[in-house]
Amino acid sequence: MQVHYLSQTHSILNHFLSQLRDVSVQGDSMRFRRNIERIGEVMAVEISRTFDYEPITVTTPLGEKATHKIADKMVLCSILRAGLPLHLGFLNYFDNAENGFVSAFRHHAKQDDDFTIVVEYQAIPEITNKNLILVDTMLATGQSIVAVFKRLMQRGTPKDIHVAVVVAAPEGVAYLEKHLPANCHLWVAAIDDGLNEKNYIVPGLGDAGDLSYGPKL
Repeated sequence: MQVHYLSQTHSILNHFLSQLRDVSVQGDSMRFRRNIERIGEVMAVEISRTFDYEPITVTTPLGEKATHKIADKMVLCSILRAGLPLHLGFLNYFDNAENGFVSAFRHHAKQDDDFTIVVEYQAIPEITNKNLILVDTMLATGQSIVAVFKRLMQRGTPKDIHVAVVVAAPEGVAYLEKHLPANCHLWVAAIDDGLNEKNYIVPGLGDAGDLSYGPKL
């Protein structure tokens, strides 16, 4: 798996990240969602550099111009619910993409820190021979992304596979490297110190789903 660590090079991405983490800014859920969305837009530009393009000629008011357009078909798939703002950022740029949505959550059967990943709701288009972009805001243990990826692979074989996350733990990156194909690309804005005893990313930014949409039961 090829890892693209975007915040190692200074850009406006780092500015959005700093606001996402700042507890004095996080109280504004609309701003929090918008910053995730902006990061999705930055990532969309970076990922677009890997696509295949085809030549076209467009007619302008004053003549014709030879240019290029994206040749690849693509499917954006997000993991509910924290992945939705990031998904929207990608969709702002890849407006012709098809869209998929999958729910995955940690199930604590014994009401302790041990958990399994449960994948439930899924609305997924055909992915065969298309660029698959799987997005989620946080990559903690990596188990949710791998579980959703395996479910997606039951639907077909994509041309290229991209996983995009905002904040990752090294443990999650290592888990994806072990369980995802070698030709998969991981796009990550920030890689943090690690996981705590509850498998939350430290320093992280808190619960992205709650900060975006309010607390859950």
